[in-house]
Amino acid sequence: MSRKMLIKPFRSLEATASAPPSWHRRKLIQAGASTLILALVPATARAASVLAVRVWPAEDYTRVTIETDRSLEAEQRVLQNPDRVVVDLKGVDLDQPLKDLVAKIAPNDPQISQVRVGQFQPHVVRLVFDLKGAVKPQTFSLPPVGSYRNRLVVDLYPEVAPDPLLALLQKSQGKEQALAMNAPPPSALNGPQQVPGDDSDAFFQRYAQGGTSAPAQPAAPKPPVLAARPPVSSPPSTPSAPTPPKPAAKPPTQTLANQDDFGFKTPPHSRGKTLRLITVAIDPGHGGEDPGASGPSGLHEKDVVLDIGRRLRAKIDGEPNMRAMMTRDDDFFVPLGVRVQKARRVDADIFVSIHADAFTSPSANGSSVFALSEHGASSAAARWMANKENSSDEIGGVSIKTQDVALSRALLDMSTTAQIRDSMKYGHYVLQEIGKLNRLHKGSVEQAGFAVLKSPDIPSVLVETAFISNPGEEQRLQDAAYRDKMASAILTGIKKYFASNPPLPKNPMA
Repeated sequence: MSRKMLIKPFRSLEATASAPPSWHRRKLIQAGASTLILALVPATARAASVLAVRVWPAEDYTRVTIETDRSLEAEQRVLQNPDRVVVDLKGVDLDQPLKDLVAKIAPNDPQISQVRVGQFQPHVVRLVFDLKGAVKPQTFSLPPVGSYRNRLVVDLYPEVAPDPLLALLQKSQGKEQALAMNAPPPSALNGPQQVPGDDSDAFFQRYAQGGTSAPAQPAAPKPPVLAARPPVSSPPSTPSAPTPPKPAAKPPTQTLANQDDFGFKTPPHSRGKTLRLITVAIDPGHGGEDPGASGPSGLHEKDVVLDIGRRLRAKIDGEPNMRAMMTRDDDFFVPLGVRVQKARRVDADIFVSIHADAFTSPSANGSSVFALSEHGASSAAARWMANKENSSDEIGGVSIKTQDVALSRALLDMSTTAQIRDSMKYGHYVLQEIGKLNRLHKGSVEQAGFAVLKSPDIPSVLVETAFISNPGEEQRLQDAAYRDKMASAILTGIKKYFASNPPLPKNPMA
């Protein structure tokens, strides 16, 4: 081989300077092509960088999220004896965030016993999830949204899904039995005009009157109580001449007033209670991958509303004739449609979704209550808020495969005039109560197309407890005492609503 072929000829600077223009053009084209090749080849050949790995365990399902700088492909297999799920991640190498996944599996994870991670092939990492029972896994990718980059999601659903109705019945079985022992005849649940001896209706009417003693309005369907108030019972049509009920009518008012301003606590005697428990569905917004809004100091909306929801549940469960169901009672994501389905599954009498506002300006402040609107939002701010809350599924992450599109559209499109009317009444009472605790952003119930409020048969409101983006209100939301007062205010509003709208009879849940 000649020396001329091994060594390229050297061209001096002087020779280069005197080279013809065509030579310069060729060199520039070659240099540009080389730069383009160097820029493209590493992007396709190199492995993706893992930015974060997160695990969200819950009874409903456990989610594992792998966030990367570019999208990944994955293959999933389910193995038995023992139960395990194998996921091969393509286009990634075993790095520290993936290694850390092993330590992120909690011992009390309902689905995962442990996870094994290893480099299976070049640019292929294998995840082996050892399970505590049979699962129905779902693996899917999510495009960048919000502050998130590309995400690969592995959802592990138990083969037998938890039933919120069964859990609610088990929790409230003792309370139901106590009510049944002292229940009046079935006809006593036919609305406001009921059997005179039903103390539940009496307390509802007293509650509507703000706790005043033996008001005239509720006494109309109860002749014996009217007879106890000679100045008011002027109509001769009242047949309640017997005087024995008179002493019985006054002590309940005094006792109830001492215990509760609106008389919702334990009735003075046990023979007048509703035949069924009032079921309240509590929906703490966001959760898991969806943190909701964040305050200046880093406080997350999902954590605040979960705490308020738990406090509200405890207060409701402490009432003698109420019970609560939470759409989520831990830090995990629940799609908007599933929240509605859970409330309908337990045949809830009422639904409250709890949130904390955020706005582009930190000066925005105050609490708000929203109901559903069939014909557009009541204000530009309400429309903006609904759009923000309705984007929760995109941030939280929902697999397209799991959505029954026809069912979802049918459910979310159903709304009735009666439901909206009742929701506005209900929202008015809640707004009044939280207005005693915090400044109101607007003095009336606002309306917009919130997806989570689209239950056709359950009065539903969304409560924005405060602006978490406001430094002062974020500080209040960090205070446990304030959150407890907010829960109490919501409960009082619920009670006042039922005071003026007594619960209707329903078939026993099974």
